[in-house]
Amino acid sequence: MKLVKPRALKEGSTLAVVSPASLANAEVVAAGVAALERRGYRVKVMAHALDRGPLNFAGRVEDRVADLHAAFADAEVDAILCTRGGWGCAELLPWLDKELIAANPKAVVGYSDMTSLHVWLRREIGLVSFQGPMVASDFSKEIGPDLASWTSALMREEAWSIGAESGLRVLRAGRAEGVLTGGCMSIYAEALGTPYAAMAEGGILFLEDVGTKAWQWDRMLLHLRYAGMLEGVTGIVFGDMASCGEAAEAPGIEAALLHALRDFAGPIGIGLRSGHVDGGNVTLPFGVRVRLEFAGPPRVEFVEVSVEG
Repeated sequence: MKLVKPRALKEGSTLAVVSPASLANAEVVAAGVAALERRGYRVKVMAHALDRGPLNFAGRVEDRVADLHAAFADAEVDAILCTRGGWGCAELLPWLDKELIAANPKAVVGYSDMTSLHVWLRREIGLVSFQGPMVASDFSKEIGPDLASWTSALMREEAWSIGAESGLRVLRAGRAEGVLTGGCMSIYAEALGTPYAAMAEGGILFLEDVGTKAWQWDRMLLHLRYAGMLEGVTGIVFGDMASCGEAAEAPGIEAALLHALRDFAGPIGIGLRSGHVDGGNVTLPFGVRVRLEFAGPPRVEFVEVSVEG
């Protein structure tokens, strides 16, 4: 599938705010919107972004879909930001208008449950999308987003890299190159066996999660291996594990990862601060080529730019 890159953001770009999953706190969303506006963006909060219910969803399926479609169709909107994750994004996938979205490609930014949407955009459109800070979860906080990676991923048409400053360290040394894919591990794994599963395309896999114990990591990695999702994978990077348990459990998680990947030959990194983190949330473009340099000080080099124009 041909790779589709969204247009680069600039100061004054218009960002649409949507809630495809769980309901968001209106005051926290307002704080995140204000932070984005202080950085020079225009912000449109879509009609149903603050809806509440049924259950813990941010409105009905049809209304959440309508907001996404409206954001893609709006010629003034340059990128689409999610308020928060939670659960519910997968409900929208059968109702998304592929032709509408393909005709209006835009940067989509979010993590957690947004993994479902990232995978769909990659599989159906070939669109580069972004695991990155969300309006309520991150921009509402003083040190929520990592602005250096946000700028490099969404606003610059040049190569860039991240390393130890993003929390990254080496679990297994080596070098590898390939297309970056992945997201929230539990969402990524749960889609297997459905029409909305990620493609087994190899490359570099990034995985992170929240509240996931060592044995659960081992179980889900085994699931990926049995499903053929590690075939052709040349390197793996895991996120910051602080939200997956107490500090005392961290060695257990790392041991579980290395056990599950004992037959995997490529380099492995851990600690990259993207997704479920307390602050400094790094933006990662899914769908572009990256290089892992883990033979010395760890670096993830984005050798292909993620935006154009």
